[in-house]
Amino acid sequence: MTGKNPRFETYFAKPRPWQAEFNALREMLLDCQLTEELKWRQPCYCLDGANIVILSGFKDFCALGFFKGSLMPDPDRMLVEPGPNSRAARMLRFTSLAEILKHEALIKRYVQAAIAVERSGRKVDFSANKTVPWPDALQSALREDAPFKNAFEALTPGRQRGWILHFEGAKQAKTQRERIQKAREQIMQGLGMHDAYRKRRD
Repeated sequence: MTGKNPRFETYFAKPRPWQAEFNALREMLLDCQLTEELKWRQPCYCLDGANIVILSGFKDFCALGFFKGSLMPDPDRMLVEPGPNSRAARMLRFTSLAEILKHEALIKRYVQAAIAVERSGRKVDFSANKTVPWPDALQSALREDAPFKNAFEALTPGRQRGWILHFEGAKQAKTQRERIQKAREQIMQGLGMHDAYRKRRD
């Protein structure tokens, strides 16, 4: 029995980039006994409520994004980091339906590996060897705004890191200050960068 969600029939039938590729990947994921849910407006495949893998489409490729991919074995060296600061997620990327069909057995092996990681209870260690310097603009903002300082320091290390990388991504100090000011409300609510993003999308 698969976990096919009837609400997704329209989603997968609608013409869109990577439509054929998404449909093929969907069948493979459901064949691995995962259930599908709508999360971040994308099809997400879960095991007992836990996120395992998500379907994503980009300009040049479509991908399976594994939430705990950094813990998965990668004997075929197929997993790639979504970005230079990725801690947990890893992707399998594809550029054609033919490529997906050719690698069906391999794809299912990776999905089963992701399921095994989830069932093992292992968690990604977000604290290990990944400290990042706080931008000068952030340090100045914290010195000048005591409530903001208290709220930022109360965030989990992972949420702090996400905001720091977001601020540091702006090369000019002026832009960093603007990002910090724009993020203040979310930080005061105890939200991380991705929490804020999901809240805006929901």
